[in-house]
Amino acid sequence: MRTAFGETFDVPDGYLNTASVGVPPVRVTEAVLESVRRWGSGGYSPPEFDAPVATARAAFAALVGVAPAQVAIGPAVSVLLGPIAAAVPDGASVVVARGEFTSVSFPFAVQQGRGVRVTEVEPDRLVERAADADVVAVSVVQSGDGRIADLDGLRAVRQRHGTRVVLDVTQAAGWLPLSLGWADVVVGGGYKWLLSPRGTAWMAVRPGSDAAEAVPHLAGWYASEQPWGGIYGLPPLLAADARRFDTSPAWTCQVGAAEVLPWLAGLDVAAVHAHCAGLADALRAALGMPPAGSAIVSVAAPDAIDRLTAAGVRAAARAGGARLAFHLYNTGDDLDRAIDALT
Repeated sequence: MRTAFGETFDVPDGYLNTASVGVPPVRVTEAVLESVRRWGSGGYSPPEFDAPVATARAAFAALVGVAPAQVAIGPAVSVLLGPIAAAVPDGASVVVARGEFTSVSFPFAVQQGRGVRVTEVEPDRLVERAADADVVAVSVVQSGDGRIADLDGLRAVRQRHGTRVVLDVTQAAGWLPLSLGWADVVVGGGYKWLLSPRGTAWMAVRPGSDAAEAVPHLAGWYASEQPWGGIYGLPPLLAADARRFDTSPAWTCQVGAAEVLPWLAGLDVAAVHAHCAGLADALRAALGMPPAGSAIVSVAAPDAIDRLTAAGVRAAARAGGARLAFHLYNTGDDLDRAIDALT
């Protein structure tokens, strides 16, 4: 057990794999287990889960800098982005970063039958190329190597050229300070840095944007203005706000998210960023790499994963290298273990 930022975590020494799976505080695990026990004994009353859904929705909104009414819930990033990509006009041009995580690029790429053109560009040219595109879709922090997108540049492109901006915060929210109310769409999965159960994701849609008018192709009962009053019959009386994009919640998963997201949203995010990126940059310095201000480090040595594994360090093999990720529960001991393995 270890304690960080006021919470207790059952994190093993050398766990540097949050970019794959985040480890929740112990009390979050206990809340999920209690929810499962209640399910196992017939103790569920479905409407009671509306409260944790609302709590998690509001906390995600706070983490990315938008209003709760702008946020929809879903099980995964690609599911939420599907209707947004389907609403892109026929023949539209979309740019994505080369090597972008496929949950961001695939929803747009499969629209090619309508003439939608998706072009991969080098990350350092993304802002330049976005100026001539209809849509730019990119992860705020790249999964493969931890590169942080030029958000100021993308915001300027949005203002000057009207390019629609779609941002994935899956590898950013929870450690990187974010204020993204200017973007058309902000989507993120919960099971990494947000320390929530897999099966939780959220999407913020800017009011007045084209995305807000997209057809909610996955609409079901939970997308109704009054979900418990709209479970039978037609017409579909959908919510007037972003809840029209809601999919039916995974109840127990939302219980876990409601336990952890308000805590994360209440932390001093500058202190969290300094802790996470500070450890990561210390590893970069030890390996002769320049600082990046990112919590993710990619080490290109071909035997890096084998050396880390032998030293008891949990990391991931990504994009031809070893990916290490430092979150708020990591310590200098984890850093030293990684440095010893790699040097």
